[in-house]
Amino acid sequence: MTSDTTGRPDAPRNRDPWRVLVNVAQIPETGLHREISADEAARKAMAEVAELREVISAHAEFDLQPKRDGSYHITGRVQARIGQTCVVTLDPIENEIDEPIDVVFAPPEQIPEMADLVDDADDSDEETPDPPEPIVGGFIDLGRLATDALFLGIDPYPRRADAVFEQQVEAPDPENHPFAALKALQDKANGKKPKGN
Repeated sequence: MTSDTTGRPDAPRNRDPWRVLVNVAQIPETGLHREISADEAARKAMAEVAELREVISAHAEFDLQPKRDGSYHITGRVQARIGQTCVVTLDPIENEIDEPIDVVFAPPEQIPEMADLVDDADDSDEETPDPPEPIVGGFIDLGRLATDALFLGIDPYPRRADAVFEQQVEAPDPENHPFAALKALQDKANGKKPKGN
């Protein structure tokens, strides 16, 4: 039986480009530290989904801390190097991504109650936490979490540091102005021949 970066043997990659599953039942009370790196197949799939030239490297580290209410607080960061195309020169360029991760996962049955607490916090002046993500089938997908953070860090308008957008300015044509057609009609009515004839 083969094992890929999903953490589960022969797991399919058809839904998410990078899957690394952690069984919450195996997270100790003291917490768990995990570091993951995307293999070539995962990097290629991420590049296709994000419409990038390539994902050269992708690495993430996480600290998973269980809470007494059955939820899990996950912090960490994803670091990646991606290949893009400069929007000014169309040259290939590479960019670094370094995105923090801070999210809570909870059993699906707790999510409505926890979401209500988030809604109540909206009315206060304090910073509102994001609603928790659901734990699906007893697993948390660290690969998907890292992928989402990586995609958030992508510059949608990448450009080389020395690239300058220069708009070409053409000299205005005296015959091409808003009232040119009106002047031509007036000249015709007065019996004048149009210029250039």
